[in-house]
Parts: sequence; structure tokens; C-alpha cells
Amino acid sequence: MTIGALEQPAQGSLVVLHGWGANSEDAAHFTGMLPLAKVDRFLPEGPFKHPYSDAGRMWYGLDNMGNFQSDLSRQADLQTSRQLLTDWLLALPGKTGIPLERTILGGFSQGGAMTIEVGLTLPLAGLMILSGYLHKSLADIPKPPMPILQIHGQQDMVVPIAAARKTRDALLDLGANLTYQEFPGLGHEISMTVLEQMQGFVTELLEP
Repeated sequence: MTIGALEQPAQGSLVVLHGWGANSEDAAHFTGMLPLAKVDRFLPEGPFKHPYSDAGRMWYGLDNMGNFQSDLSRQADLQTSRQLLTDWLLALPGKTGIPLERTILGGFSQGGAMTIEVGLTLPLAGLMILSGYLHKSLADIPKPPMPILQIHGQQDMVVPIAAARKTRDALLDLGANLTYQEFPGLGHEISMTVLEQMQGFVTELLEP
């Protein structure tokens, strides 16, 4: 799904990945609330059908919900999604005329985890990790050059705040240019406060 910029030609691209059991329409709902005049928005869908929802999609299965300590990177379905998403992102500039250096990748929950999985090694303008988590150790990843925005709710009952802080610490250990924010009272959700932070981040990088 694509939401075109109000002012064409667009000056940048924003790619947003949905969470486990959601779909591109869910991502389009909150992404479409960002008043971005010069940015095209792209909402790809996970390649796998969700087991409990006819309309839901996923990037990979979650057999151990709530276990964010194990290495998930060896899952075959995750590896498939990683390759498909990487190939799709690399092909995007050829379709839009907008380079990856003018493209921000972001995602919510499982989409945030996929943002880390795929985005750290691509020449992107920035990354947004919304209620996301790590799949694996980042020890073998070189220092990412792009700015990263990470947001998490302290009352998140799906992806606990401990997983967010683990992700934060791993990114800082890499020397990442990270802006980390956690909000009291915020659960596993995209609130108006989160949207405001997203808006500021995207505007600074793509609509200065």
C-alpha cells in the first residue's frame, strides 16, 4: 500500500512495517495521520498469514510470545522475510527515483524488530523503532551511520520495557546516533505523543 505525497515530486520516502497480526491498513492508519507534504509513504505487508486472524499478516511466527531473550534470527520464516524486505528496499529507488539515503524505515512491534534486522546495514536516512525489540546480539554489526529514533511505553504489556532497554543498550554499544524515549503510562500503542515524535524525526530528515 502506498500513500502519495501531497506535493509531487516527493522529496523522500517513509517505509513503515506493521506488527504481528496487523497489516498494511493498520500501518496506513497511523502513518496517514502524519502531516507530511513531501514524503511518499509505503506500507509493505509481511509475507506470512497470521494463524489467528484472516486479515492479519506477520513477518515470522512467534511460538514463545513474551520471550525476547532468545536468538530469533535463525528462524527460517524470519530469514525469508529479511531477504524479501531487503530486496524490496533495494529495488524501491528504481521505482520512485528517491535514493535510500532519502528513505526512512520504521516499524511497530514486530515491524520495529524487522527495522533493526534489515535497516542497520542499509544506507538509509534514518530508522524508527516503535515498541520494538532485538532478534539477536548486534555485536557483529558495524556502527550504523544513520540517526535512529526508539520509542517505547513503560506500561507495554506485550513487549516489556526491559526488552526496549536491552535494545537501547545494544545500539549505544555500537555507537549508534540514537534518540531513545520511553513514556510513562504508554502501553503497546501508537499515541498522539508518539506521532508527534515521529513527525519531528521525519520532518527533520526529509522535509527540512
